[in-house]
Amino acid sequence: MNKALVLNCSPVRDGATARIAEAVSEALADRFEVRRACVDDYRFAFCRGCRSCHDTAKCVMDDDVSRLMAEFERADAIVCVSPSYWADVPGQFKAFIDRCTPWCNTHEPHAALSGGKRGYAIALRTGPGMRECARILETIEHFYGHLEIERRGRLGLCQVECRADAEARLTEITAFCKTIC
Repeated sequence: MNKALVLNCSPVRDGATARIAEAVSEALADRFEVRRACVDDYRFAFCRGCRSCHDTAKCVMDDDVSRLMAEFERADAIVCVSPSYWADVPGQFKAFIDRCTPWCNTHEPHAALSGGKRGYAIALRTGPGMRECARILETIEHFYGHLEIERRGRLGLCQVECRADAEARLTEITAFCKTIC
């Protein structure tokens, strides 16, 4: 059975983003072995910008980044669900992205995930305009690109502030999940 990782990119474990991650996990459960995680489940420091990983393909810090990357490695499909924090991904998720430089394909040597991974992105925001969602989706897709995760699908959800708002969008979320393979 294929494996999926559904990552709540918000530090809030019980808000709208968490509810959407739960709904995605439930929708995929009949076709995937699903693991759901929250970026706040992991402890890691900010990137120091030392660039050592550009020479060694390994970070000088030893913390939970490697543990979360092991979840990425285990998965065939990865779904990152992110809210808007000032029109982009939350700082905690951005800090994780920054720490993934050892896996970034723009320098050699670099660590690498196994091939064939498929990435999906879901963005939510409280306001009515899709432009902010598009920016978040682009951040996630840019991250996937540098990890050589094939970008397969995206969903932007506007006017979602709380769990009840997420509940009202379950039909749309479930329909999107049918495209995940």
